[in-house]
Amino acid sequence: MFKKLRTVIYHVDDLQKAKAWYADLTGVQPYFDQVFYVGFDINGFELGLDPDFEDVLERGSQAVAYWKVDDIEATVKKFTNAGAILSSKIKEVGGGIKMATVIDPWGNAVGIIEEA
Repeated sequence: MFKKLRTVIYHVDDLQKAKAWYADLTGVQPYFDQVFYVGFDINGFELGLDPDFEDVLERGSQAVAYWKVDDIEATVKKFTNAGAILSSKIKEVGGGIKMATVIDPWGNAVGIIEEA
């Protein structure tokens, strides 16, 4: 069964712009940077950018992977200031856990979670 989240791949139609956007937001430079895929190591988890839409039926995510953060309000603000759209506002879901979802400029849902 599942052990941990390993990789999240977002499909983007402008790889260079997406690479710069995510590098700026995360403060991390890609460890793998090719014309067919860009990979970032975010504390042991991979954020991948893939420009290939051949097998993508519909742009954007149908499932949401949540990235843990220390300050959800600051993170959501940083994303929306950079052009992401707030899809699911910050909400407390119990036990001090807060969640939100933003949509990146390429239509991908990016989940954000803060644990108390």
